[in-house]
Amino acid sequence: MKIEGGCHCGAVAYEAEVDPANVGICHCTDCQQLSGSPYRVTLPTPTQNFHLTRGMLKTYVKTGDSGTKRAQTFCPECGSPIYAANPDKPPTVSLRWGSIRERDELPPRRMIWCGSAAPFAMNLSDIPGVDAQR
Repeated sequence: MKIEGGCHCGAVAYEAEVDPANVGICHCTDCQQLSGSPYRVTLPTPTQNFHLTRGMLKTYVKTGDSGTKRAQTFCPECGSPIYAANPDKPPTVSLRWGSIRERDELPPRRMIWCGSAAPFAMNLSDIPGVDAQR
């Protein structure tokens, strides 16, 4: 599936070819802290399928609990996360679902790092909701 995406302020834009079956939720503590949310939704795709069409990305390299380094890329203007990848010749980029325009067509298919999930994040159906903030 061909997608387009970008940052909140519009300084960064991209296009990519993705497999919708690969959308996942990550509950690891790094994703919680880096996203400011109880989990992060991601969509990995081969690096050659990702093309930046506008702007430049800033990169922060984070060493995870496993010792693996991950390059976290984001818009230098508004801070919107765009993808994470191996910092040295990445075979894939893990796109940040919130940056994808077609995100409504890309529901998550799996979850990882469930052992560090916030207890409420595993079932949101019992929490009352409203369509918009008033």
